[in-house]
Amino acid sequence: MAKDFDIVALGEAMVEFNQATPGEANYRQGFGGDTSNAVIAASRQGARTAYLSRVGDDRFGAMLLDLWRAEGVDASAVARDPDAPTGLYFVNHGPDGHAFSYLRAGSAASRMRPGNMDLSAVAATRWLHVSGISQAISASACDTVFAAIDAARAAGARVSFDPNLRLALWPLARARAVIRATIGMTDLFMPSLDEAVALAGTDDVETMFAWCRAQGARSVVLKCGPVGAWYAEADAAPRLMAGYPVQAVDATGAGDCFDGSLLARLAAGDALADAVRYANVSAALSTLGHGAVAPIPTAERVRAALG
Repeated sequence: MAKDFDIVALGEAMVEFNQATPGEANYRQGFGGDTSNAVIAASRQGARTAYLSRVGDDRFGAMLLDLWRAEGVDASAVARDPDAPTGLYFVNHGPDGHAFSYLRAGSAASRMRPGNMDLSAVAATRWLHVSGISQAISASACDTVFAAIDAARAAGARVSFDPNLRLALWPLARARAVIRATIGMTDLFMPSLDEAVALAGTDDVETMFAWCRAQGARSVVLKCGPVGAWYAEADAAPRLMAGYPVQAVDATGAGDCFDGSLLARLAAGDALADAVRYANVSAALSTLGHGAVAPIPTAERVRAALG
């Protein structure tokens, strides 16, 4: 059956203020939110995309709608909430990397619930992409993620899941329980190395993959930053795809760029290994500028780097 979209993502988008120079109180305005970053990355790789969320009926919400329009992401089902704000966050840079500060409590996206969201696009996509952050911001948003997954599975769409574990949003015990319940409902599980260590309780890659499979994971991609990514389908042994070397400036959103780029290539028909190689390069290139969205490369830049 023909689908209108290659990738539909659901979650919370935010407006970003990224410190331009460490130690100086100057910030570049940009955009963020893990699943929004991912769907924009997918769109820049040529995928047909849509986003599902709620934003405030404020200037920041309007800016996000303008962003998706400019990026070719269908946001027709994004609702505007007159009674709740759009979330904001700040990125500061120092010797230990980047640190985040959030103003998201009570955000419009946290007020998502199955009854106030138009999920019809989920039945018209090849892939639905969701994350643990969307599950952590509120109980009703968590319910919405599960409702979207149910709708995707009923329509024959595949589901990708990035746990994006943020312990500032929920305790580890609850996070583990919800994430474990979600893994078995999805087709592609994409944790980072740190997240897999926290969830599986081991730093051994083989044991991590065994844990993921025990939760019902079908395919697993383990993101390891500059090192690259381990990947495996079904019961195959995990293999490492080496990373693409760059002099990184800001790694904000690199994992999200990886997710969207990988999904775009899978939707285009690539084998998992080829999609992982492509996503490694795309994510590396996204670290060459500041912010989560502005440095995301186009398909032309990624192909040029791939040679």
